[in-house]
Amino acid sequence: MCLAVPGRITELHDERGVPMARVDFGGISREVCMAYLPEARPGEYVVVHVGFAISQVDEDEAARTLADLRQLGELSELDE
Repeated sequence: MCLAVPGRITELHDERGVPMARVDFGGISREVCMAYLPEARPGEYVVVHVGFAISQVDEDEAARTLADLRQLGELSELDE
């Protein structure tokens, strides 16, 4: 199953002209393409699907979604 998972942007950088970010998913950090949300800034939360940030969410919504996904055991994919 493919999930869109919320995470907090910890840093932004450019990779050969492509806006990228390091995003923390409740303790698990991954590289994410920010091409669809170039206005997002560190400390803000984004929803990530297959390595692309696709929308922004507030901190409360991100926390609720991460808690639900943990309870369902759906965050184990990020550990790989």
